[in-house]
Amino acid sequence: MAERKIPLGPTYDEMLYPDTIDKNIRQKALRALKEDELDPINLFNITWKDENNQVRKIVLPKALTGVDANIIVMLGNGFPSGSHKVGPAYSTLIEGCVDGEINPGVHTILGPSTGNFGIGVSYICRLMGYKAVVIMPDNMSRERYERIRKYGAELELTPGSESDVILTLEKTHEMMKNPKNKTLAQFELLPNYRFHRYVTGNSAIEAVKGIGNGRIACFTSAPGSAGTIAAGDEIKKAFPEAKVAALEPYECSTLATGGVGQHRIEGIGDKMCTLIHNVLNTDFVVLINDDDTIKGLKVIHDGIEILKKMGVKEEDALYMRNLFGPSGICNILGAIKMAKYLRLGPDDNVVTIATDGFDRYHSVVEDLERRYLEVKDFVLERWARDIFLRASVDNIFDFRRKEAKERLFLQKEKDWLKFGYTKEYLDSMKDMSFWDREYEKIFEYNKKIMELR
Repeated sequence: MAERKIPLGPTYDEMLYPDTIDKNIRQKALRALKEDELDPINLFNITWKDENNQVRKIVLPKALTGVDANIIVMLGNGFPSGSHKVGPAYSTLIEGCVDGEINPGVHTILGPSTGNFGIGVSYICRLMGYKAVVIMPDNMSRERYERIRKYGAELELTPGSESDVILTLEKTHEMMKNPKNKTLAQFELLPNYRFHRYVTGNSAIEAVKGIGNGRIACFTSAPGSAGTIAAGDEIKKAFPEAKVAALEPYECSTLATGGVGQHRIEGIGDKMCTLIHNVLNTDFVVLINDDDTIKGLKVIHDGIEILKKMGVKEEDALYMRNLFGPSGICNILGAIKMAKYLRLGPDDNVVTIATDGFDRYHSVVEDLERRYLEVKDFVLERWARDIFLRASVDNIFDFRRKEAKERLFLQKEKDWLKFGYTKEYLDSMKDMSFWDREYEKIFEYNKKIMELR
């Protein structure tokens, strides 16, 4: 193994339970997270847990949400590179490494993405010694491109915006004809599912301990690759009554209505039902107006006095400033809508995710300020009340019935048969045993990583 020079990082177990990592390695990793983000020891910081082994989260102030239920947001900005997308990027690469399919110095890694996964791929490849090419639309925030280049990856840009990810997939499949190129295909490879079902799902279950009734009534997640929503599979195992809601831009309602369109929520709403989306456990699809997520981001980041006026404590308002991006605000709005729709009370918990923080969206807020004539405090106050406190239960679609699921299966066929997947393979995904078998592979990979390390 030594001649392959692969820096082997954590197992799935160690990503979920970082307290099981050798104490010297754990302490070195925590120091590196603050001092040198390009030190490969940062692989051991791929976890939802902080230095005290507690899930990084915030329980949103009810003065902001306007609902009785507790809305708990797991925070992805504490991962190395600033987003939880390093988790599935690492998981996909390490599985290929230990299987002997991907070798440094031989293979170039392709990362199809609309942003955060591309950042994660470029970061992980930098740490693990691989050349990386990130394939993404040419209309994403400039901060994303800058960070990818900072980590040393090349960019291959395809026409269009957030919802034109199908073009990035077509470009990726074209580049895969060269045997030297190996793809970390987040939309179709199941390490993404495994990471989120095991690591994110079980972290969510831990996150609600001591809050309300200690159970999860609802989990909301806006699918991009539909990796994160796999956490719902594990949540439902622990809390069978839990509901899972997939969120989409109103402007690109592919799952809800088969609609397509351009939108501004980077990282989600990709005009498809991804291959790794287990639609068996998607109970609801909720539409969120894209501009509401950008306005909501502006309110949280710049409306400290407005939030205080609404009853949010100053220290909470200041703490929240940099915790979210547009997709995080989308997830929060979906959580508020579902809390109202399900008529949840003060003992009930809704869990959601903030994929990243504000640091990669300055240009998005600048664009908002150009599009609106005024963004003074009285405008922010109106936005805060309209977007958060007056969030409606409109555009919530119930997908629990068999015929609703069938529509999603047909959408998956439309999207994936053209990429070489067979109908038999797609049909096998209609049974939970498919997903459970894929999930169980975690324990094989734990063993392989430990043996090679």
